[in-house]
Amino acid sequence: SLEINETIKESIDNQSIVFTDKSTSYVDISDFVELHITEKSDKETTNETLKWVHITISNAKRNLLGNYHKIKRKYLQLYLNEFIYKLNRRYFGDKLFERLIIANITAV
Repeated sequence: SLEINETIKESIDNQSIVFTDKSTSYVDISDFVELHITEKSDKETTNETLKWVHITISNAKRNLLGNYHKIKRKYLQLYLNEFIYKLNRRYFGDKLFERLIIANITAV
């Protein structure tokens, strides 16, 4: 739970609204964000509320397996960062070039 709390503090703005399942790992999230909404996972939740989460995860898996033949755990976060960048860039519109320059300058 402490590791999850640290990740939340570092990664999520304190004015965010966070939706999670009812896992006991997330009990302290409400201390770090504006609003924490929990929903019990069941078949309906999976098919409706979490539909796009599951689609995104399966697309990420397919993307990684299709592009890379051997993924080392050491570089997994970099592969996921690339996938998320590509997923989000569709919203960049006319700022795409500027975002690409920023991504190249700040790349780790």
